[in-house]
Amino acid sequence: MFGINEYFPPPSHRDRIARYRENRKLFLGQHYDVFKRVQNRLSSRQNELIYVSVNLPAIICKKSADFLFGEPTVYSAGKDDNSNEQKALDRITAANDLNILNYESALGNSYRGDSFYKIRWGQEYDGLVDAKYDPYRAIIEAQNPEYVFPETFPGDGNKIMAYHIAVPVLTRDQKEGEYWTLNVESHYPGRIIYRKFRLNPITIIYDNEVTEWRIYAEYPDHYREVETEVPYPLVVHVPNFSTDEGWQGIDDLSDNKALFDEINNRLSQIAAILDKHADPAMAVPAGLLAEDSEGNPVFTVGLHKIFEIMGKEDVIPQYITWDGQLQAAFLELEKLIDILLVNAEIPAVALGQGDSGTSGSSGLSIKWRMNSLLAKINRKRQYYDKALKRVLTLAQMLEHARGGKQDYQVTPPLVKFRDGLPDDETEMANVMAIRTGGKATISQKSAIMWLDSLTEEQAEMELERIKEEEAVADPSIFNNDTLKNDNSKQVGGGE
Repeated sequence: MFGINEYFPPPSHRDRIARYRENRKLFLGQHYDVFKRVQNRLSSRQNELIYVSVNLPAIICKKSADFLFGEPTVYSAGKDDNSNEQKALDRITAANDLNILNYESALGNSYRGDSFYKIRWGQEYDGLVDAKYDPYRAIIEAQNPEYVFPETFPGDGNKIMAYHIAVPVLTRDQKEGEYWTLNVESHYPGRIIYRKFRLNPITIIYDNEVTEWRIYAEYPDHYREVETEVPYPLVVHVPNFSTDEGWQGIDDLSDNKALFDEINNRLSQIAAILDKHADPAMAVPAGLLAEDSEGNPVFTVGLHKIFEIMGKEDVIPQYITWDGQLQAAFLELEKLIDILLVNAEIPAVALGQGDSGTSGSSGLSIKWRMNSLLAKINRKRQYYDKALKRVLTLAQMLEHARGGKQDYQVTPPLVKFRDGLPDDETEMANVMAIRTGGKATISQKSAIMWLDSLTEEQAEMELERIKEEEAVADPSIFNNDTLKNDNSKQVGGGE
């Protein structure tokens, strides 16, 4: 894949990388750069339109990530909470901020179609921070898919046998000036091969970005091979969703590019119509404008937006407007957005639009209206469940291989996802009351800690204050035995 006189990126991966970059611009709202071709179908006057765009691609991607990893995922070793296996699992996930890493991965996965995790043994800051504060450990990090080039088994394009991570770097040297190098690390089962090449840029696009190079030399002294002592490659691929035809994932935006283009075009045309209505031309009877030496009216229609009309008795000064078919334009815009949301599997209730009122609706009814989005999230969740189990298992294997003797056994974790929907506490309480016959399912202390976000000590102090207030306000204190005895003595003495 990386040889002398070969092109980088490899030609077979060129379309994939171009799709990543184009979809990233859509996600960031840079729609004009993506849909420049829209200008080719406009007239010279329409080319002067201000391009208006709405960042619907970002909403589609964010909804997927929010429902997939918006709530923390729970990882279990399948044993006691105090077991060494569970403690090791909690330590690895906490040290790598796995919840944030997963969310960012799902966000990029939605617009690219592919995400990659890389597991390595080392320091987070690669030696820049003292080992006392940055110890060696198993590090899980995201790998930019633009620089990952999987190699599949012959005859099976869906199964990856090696991952090549190749990153072009612009190097500055006092003697040679600026030049490009290519750092390659190839992950095979049980080993990693490191290589370094010299590049020549051959394609530079309009914003001075190099998109294609040619390899013309290799640095032999940079070749090295490292045994990982882990029987699998230390890179894990997560497709957004895919088919059995190949390893590449399918993103959430490419199918909708025509709709994004037309929605932006319609918004731009509506804005142009409204601008013309805001600054219309005016027609006045002949003879009202100033005249030059030859008796001609002095005005420039394009500049003054006013002109005379012959027939003074028939013309009343008025603004000239035109029917821009705004109602039809808005109706088309509404239909386009509806089609987009259907195609993106996002119900209107998820965006607070349409029939999204939740007044009087139970959590179950809202969940059923979110069925299409939840089905989409479940499809993505299967791939992340498989990938996260592999990632955490590899991290444990790497700790055993490089971190010395460990006090736990390598255990594939159980991954429990949340559905991303807010809980309907009232409905849950009713269900619990029915299932338990009205018996208590939570202690008073736990309820206070949960509702008010208090610590156990604070909850105990709150309970003490509640008991004191109840004792003061309880009328039964006036009916105790002492008061009864005192009252009986007083009554007897009076007789």
